[in-house]
Amino acid sequence: MTREPGSNPRPGHRPPPRAWARRCLLALASAVIAGGCTQTLDAGYNRPSGLLPVDQRNPIILLNDGAYDNWSGEYAVLLANGGGSPLAGIIVDENSDWPDIQTNVGGYRDLVAAARGSGLKNLPDPIASIGAPLVMPATGNIDDTQPNRSEGALLIVDTAKTLGLPYRPLVIATGGALTDVADAYLVDHTVTERVVIVSSLGSVTDTGAGMGSPNGNGDPWADFIVASRFRYIQVSAWYDQLTDVPTSSLSKLPNNALGAWIAAKQPNLWQWSPASDQVSILAVGLPAFATAIQNVSATSSVDAGATSGPSLATDQSGPDWLVSGCDGNAATNRFWTILLSTN
Repeated sequence: MTREPGSNPRPGHRPPPRAWARRCLLALASAVIAGGCTQTLDAGYNRPSGLLPVDQRNPIILLNDGAYDNWSGEYAVLLANGGGSPLAGIIVDENSDWPDIQTNVGGYRDLVAAARGSGLKNLPDPIASIGAPLVMPATGNIDDTQPNRSEGALLIVDTAKTLGLPYRPLVIATGGALTDVADAYLVDHTVTERVVIVSSLGSVTDTGAGMGSPNGNGDPWADFIVASRFRYIQVSAWYDQLTDVPTSSLSKLPNNALGAWIAAKQPNLWQWSPASDQVSILAVGLPAFATAIQNVSATSSVDAGATSGPSLATDQSGPDWLVSGCDGNAATNRFWTILLSTN
């Protein structure tokens, strides 16, 4: 990976994916030994359930903007109550498409209230986070970037300290710009030791992927920071989210607050098929969802004024991951299985 001039390669340094997996197992074994061998180490205990190195056992923070254009929030609360990832936090920000932070966070608060009213449990209160896109410093050195110290960044840092384990890190599942994630690194470089970033972002190319639209165009410098410093999984695999709750299925929704919320939201989903922000949540909380992956590396920095993040080149020993195929039917089936259990 090409690093910017003057950068320090140690903060946020990431081992290659296979080394990462070996370190996770060694950390788990060391914990067992330190505990006096009071438990038996199951050789498959920490083996991921799917193709990715994180799965439904990793706690998740959802980071997104608008509450009404996709099913990210709904999948997050449903999977947290149906065998998916525990939901440790919900961070809501703003962007040019969803510029009203009060509308954004209010939508997520209404979703959580509806879910709680329908019997779903262990759901955190959404928080609002405000932070402008990060600015590349004149030196081009990541560590010279001025942080926002946003509410979202501080929550990521604090939650990682309590929930991020060497063998089971906290996952930040994003469906928008990566500003708060990169800001968390600028606040505390050691956060990269306890988190993994999984982002619904960009598109697949002939040589790997690009960190552009959707979501990668919101803060290109933050994209570069995340791809360079964090353990990063980009999900550029999409399915038609309009098939999750088609009009023909509205009558099947449960007669409770969550069913009413989904019925009211369904006509207003953005018609940007097949894009859907919830793919980051699904790649972690539903191991069968990701069907094709590859290792990639960020190929370069970004220029001042860039409109997208760096390119990710296919690289067998690359430190980042790219999801390029998914199973939308598996997602829809799990959505309805859990939803109908709230009746």
